[in-house]
Amino acid sequence: MSSRPNLSKRSMLKLAGWASLAATAALVGCGKKEEAAAPAASEASAAAPAAVAASGPLKIAFAYIGPVGDAGWTYAHDRGRLEMEKELGDKVKTTFVEKVPEGPEAERVIRDLVGQGNTLIFGTTFGYMEPMLKVAADNPNVKFEHGTGYKTAPNMRTYDARTYEGAYMAGVIAGGITKSNTLGVVGSIPIPEVIRNINAFTLGAQSVNPKIKTKVVWVNAWFDPPKETEGAQSLLNQGADVLFQNTDSSAVLQAAEKAGKHAFGWDSDMSKFGPKSHLASAVINWGPYYTKAAKDALEGTWQTGGVWWGVKEGAIDLVSISDAVPGELKAKVETVKNGLKDGSFVIWKGPIVGQDGKEVVAKDTVADDKFLGGINFYVKGVEGSVPSGK
Repeated sequence: MSSRPNLSKRSMLKLAGWASLAATAALVGCGKKEEAAAPAASEASAAAPAAVAASGPLKIAFAYIGPVGDAGWTYAHDRGRLEMEKELGDKVKTTFVEKVPEGPEAERVIRDLVGQGNTLIFGTTFGYMEPMLKVAADNPNVKFEHGTGYKTAPNMRTYDARTYEGAYMAGVIAGGITKSNTLGVVGSIPIPEVIRNINAFTLGAQSVNPKIKTKVVWVNAWFDPPKETEGAQSLLNQGADVLFQNTDSSAVLQAAEKAGKHAFGWDSDMSKFGPKSHLASAVINWGPYYTKAAKDALEGTWQTGGVWWGVKEGAIDLVSISDAVPGELKAKVETVKNGLKDGSFVIWKGPIVGQDGKEVVAKDTVADDKFLGGINFYVKGVEGSVPSGK
């Protein structure tokens, strides 16, 4: 979503989830769409609040992994919250807590949000999964929504955005803009969510330029501007002239601006942070989903399960494309976007070859969500090795 050593945002727990899924799947699962056994909700309810009152607004709370002003992941979630408020007006009343660490502290915060009378609670990073499950088991009358996870309960469902679609479209532009044929990616945590985005970015670039090579630097953090800057500079020193990121701040774009190179925004429109270097921003719009989830709760139609939205549902887009991008590349992006909307274009359609030269998706075969949720390999063209995640 992302979202992590420290492992802040979609992190330590996500790595643990990845490792456990490896025992039962051919590929390690990132948790997006894995068919893992859902833990049963506890029948005991030590602190179950009363059902939603017939009168008064629905009280909704959000737990954020980062600061609202990160310009990326958490900022995008908060914009979604505000859009939902605008759509539903006085039917809802929302609150949020930012910079909530994963682990025991997350459980404490979520329990506190329940205690404040919130009956719909969103947790916006993978590392909240286990804490939310515990709290959900003790509070069956509260509905929980977990961003980027894969475990559900009778009163807890998962939601996510197909960020790889934005990464692919960005790749199309990068492949046509680069002069060195070397792209650089600042990666956060080596989990399938991020590896999938690196691969999609590379596939998009190769669709217009087969000579593309992608270098990756891992910073082992989701929001750490100094480390993100160091990672970006390292890639520039290695010859990359177009940078991409799966981290949450605008540091990579700003590093490219300083060096006179190109880069992309991620999760939200970051164009203002690098007016000359910015090529486009791959954004997430959480508003439609948050509005739908709140309506489900208000109308009594809320159900557990999993939701994974992309361009088709209006959750993913590539925006603020620079005037420096040639018209033919803009047209190519528009074709891809329209194809994703109507289903005529599929990113993960074979033949797709892994870094080791072995076919990972056969010709004319479309990879399913279970495959996508377990990607732990680089496609051909990405240099280096996937870190073990241990």
